[in-house]
Amino acid sequence: MSMPSTSAAVSSPADTQTRSRRAVIALLTRLHFYIGIFVGPFLLVAALSGSLYALSPQIESRLYAHQLFTDSVGAAQPLALQIEAAQAVVGDLDMLAAVRPAPEQGMTTRVMFAEPGLRPSETRAIFVDPVTREVRGDLIVYGTSGALPLRGWLDHFHRGLQLDDVGRLYSELAASWLWIAALGGLTLWIVRARAQRHARAVTPPSGLRRWHARLGLWALLGLLFFSATGLTWSQYAGSNIGVLRAQFGWSTPSVATDLKASAPNAMGGMGEHAEHMMSTTPSAAVNPATFDTVLDAARAAGINAGMVEVRPAAADDKAWTVTEIDRRWPTQVDSVAIDPRSGAVVDRADFKDYPLAAKLTRWGIDAHMGTLFGLANQLILVAAASALIVMVVWGYLMWWRRRPSLTALYGPWRTLRQLSPQAQAVTLAIAAVLGYCLPVLGVSLLLFLMLDGLLTLIVRRQGA
Repeated sequence: MSMPSTSAAVSSPADTQTRSRRAVIALLTRLHFYIGIFVGPFLLVAALSGSLYALSPQIESRLYAHQLFTDSVGAAQPLALQIEAAQAVVGDLDMLAAVRPAPEQGMTTRVMFAEPGLRPSETRAIFVDPVTREVRGDLIVYGTSGALPLRGWLDHFHRGLQLDDVGRLYSELAASWLWIAALGGLTLWIVRARAQRHARAVTPPSGLRRWHARLGLWALLGLLFFSATGLTWSQYAGSNIGVLRAQFGWSTPSVATDLKASAPNAMGGMGEHAEHMMSTTPSAAVNPATFDTVLDAARAAGINAGMVEVRPAAADDKAWTVTEIDRRWPTQVDSVAIDPRSGAVVDRADFKDYPLAAKLTRWGIDAHMGTLFGLANQLILVAAASALIVMVVWGYLMWWRRRPSLTALYGPWRTLRQLSPQAQAVTLAIAAVLGYCLPVLGVSLLLFLMLDGLLTLIVRRQGA
């Protein structure tokens, strides 16, 4: 009786490696497909709303021109008199949260009040002509960026679909998967390009698929940037990032306001998120004249940006703060803590002394919001977001044209079984680490696998 040949009975290591490599590529392909089908709508909403937000400053300048600008010419009156004019409208000085003096001639001063019923980081702003003390407007503003109602609505929609913390899961889901979709698409393009270069039997991509890949390559850096900066704002992954930064000393410095023990402080990585987490705690009753005293002391201490915010202390044993809020280039975000009784500088935090990671985070978030380089920044954001919109739409068109059968829809479990034991272990370890660091990604990945398992079971029963 003849014995079977060794080559027929046992696969060679090269064959095993080839099958494992093909299984990895198949797994990436299926994952890329699932991201496009199930996460695509969230990416589409984020890109559309982000594009509108990026263009909103110019729209707001026209829409709220009466509140923002004035034709009055002359010396600005003391802040105390401007605050009194605003207080006449609001009627409760104890609710005073902050004052933003007019940054330049022809612009108004914002006197900001905290009121019950407003969202976190929202305040009621009274717009006062600094020369005539005429009240020019009464609007709800949002965050350190000072977003007026239109941009504030777009911001809330972009972050959480106007659903507060529950809605924030959508944007975190989109940011968590965007970088994987981008890098996965890049990997698949490289694999196909190498196969074609070596004259292997590879089906040439269709025109739509080819342009989908090219557009993805052109927009790759922008997509990775959106994902990274978006995750720092997210609810769960953002908390993990904040813990990591604090562990390595990368947190954004802030001034200490304790008049009894003025030691340098850090905000635990939250300082750069002041656009969305600005404190609106009402201050204790204050003398309006103190705003002029504190602002003069801050100017003498080197706070020279036109755009500043003066925030009174929440208690008698705390210092007032004066913070630069100019996010354009060059970035001006220095801050000082001032003792309102003596005008002495208690503490300060200068941007030039920030850790490099904190500076990069600050610039990244400002670029994400379109404020770092003005109009050029806005146009780049819109271009990258538009590329993402087109790619998502093209992805759905490609899926609709092929309309794969139920048999073609399942894949991850099957491809996982085809991996070598070492590759399976590495794949599962990577998935576990990512799921722990990015919880929304981890939960959605489990849902993908459950869906795939269900489809696999259906297909098997149909086959039987």
